[in-house]
Amino acid sequence: MALLEALASDEAHRADGLGVAQVARLTGREKSQVSRALRALAEAGLVERDDDSLVYRLGWRLFSLAARGADGRLTGVTEPALRRLAVETEETAHLCVLRDDALLTLRTVSGHSFRTSGWEGRRSPLVCTSAGRALLTDATPDELYVRFGTVEDLAPDYPGCRVRTVPQLWRAIREAAERGWAEARDELEPDLSGVAAPVRDFRGRIVAALNIVGPTARIGERLDELGRTTAAAARAVSTELGWNPERP
Repeated sequence: MALLEALASDEAHRADGLGVAQVARLTGREKSQVSRALRALAEAGLVERDDDSLVYRLGWRLFSLAARGADGRLTGVTEPALRRLAVETEETAHLCVLRDDALLTLRTVSGHSFRTSGWEGRRSPLVCTSAGRALLTDATPDELYVRFGTVEDLAPDYPGCRVRTVPQLWRAIREAAERGWAEARDELEPDLSGVAAPVRDFRGRIVAALNIVGPTARIGERLDELGRTTAAAARAVSTELGWNPERP
């Protein structure tokens, strides 16, 4: 653990990695011991060694394990709120996260006989889903252009999507931020609508979204009500994760 902490230090970040001697100095261990331990960690994929500079950095497998652990913690904290939300609204509730350029559904709980099957583990487009827009709530126009580029149509495979360009997406997420939740009506699929609100961690960063989905014929007139309920649930989960809206 001490070796990993050394490779996660500010010094390692500034230098883009550390050599064996530097890690030994930071941890107070013998260089030969550190060298053997780093080789073992590299074989396990937890650190990686640059063959040119001979420095070590934290490995992608470590980041992957950390992300999976974070998702597990997130799912555990969110599960009771997700169940309450599904029961209270009598609709299907989802826990969604951002993965690369897509929306990933981690958990689904149904509170009604209607079920949107096969959502857990499914990736969906960000731009034409309420959960995707909720996850992008804090994005700036520049960040949106970096993520999506200047393509003419952000959702060519979704004819019902009302967001086609980055400026339109920016307006949609600004509307969501002002309202407190995002909405999408018949955009991902016909007769499927949803609302979503962001979940924040102790740093105030958006780490997930709570999402309610149902047939438009049933929930279309309830989107405001469902949005307020979902936003309240998301705030409660955020508080459990250490978020304090008063903290700068």
